[in-house]
Amino acid sequence: MAKGSSNTRAKTKVSAGAHQAADLKRHTFLWNRPGFLVRRLHQIHMGAFLEEMTADNITPIQYGLLSVLSDMPGLDQLSLAEELGIDRANVADVLNRLEIRGLVSRVPSTEDKRRNLCSATPEGRSFVRKHFDNMRRAQERMLDPLTSKERADFMRLMRRVVESNNDLGRARLRPTISSSERERPAARPKKRSAGRTSR
Repeated sequence: MAKGSSNTRAKTKVSAGAHQAADLKRHTFLWNRPGFLVRRLHQIHMGAFLEEMTADNITPIQYGLLSVLSDMPGLDQLSLAEELGIDRANVADVLNRLEIRGLVSRVPSTEDKRRNLCSATPEGRSFVRKHFDNMRRAQERMLDPLTSKERADFMRLMRRVVESNNDLGRARLRPTISSSERERPAARPKKRSAGRTSR
């Protein structure tokens, strides 16, 4: 083997080791754990979403539930829980909060009085439409560092990870493709001006 080739590989190893050492100085080992990054990304999404929705005081879960019921009215509580991937107790709590605000309604099923069928009220459907752009803007802000191709790859890989590990979730998730989810890919938002204040 040529001596030059061996020296080149040795220098490459040293260079890679130096980069890893520099990375560890900037970040802790937690940055190599996908669970840590997923949790932080969730916090980032929550922050962006709540900032965009600050005027109407609604959470991502509440808006997601309203979106599902606007698109698929008449779901019972169990089906709704499976669409959102949260447990029935949490769904009941979210429904109670939205019902107090007049955004959802529940009526007993004619086939089974123990089941309540849930729907978004006209006010609820109007709320979803009114804040759709705010919701999209929160998603776009989170993905702003990525190019259009990177966004598509990121979404594809996230879906694969979720679908492959769906049985590990504490609550069952039943993925569906509904009209509200068949949205055009998020466009890159315009850069905010330096003088713009947070909302």
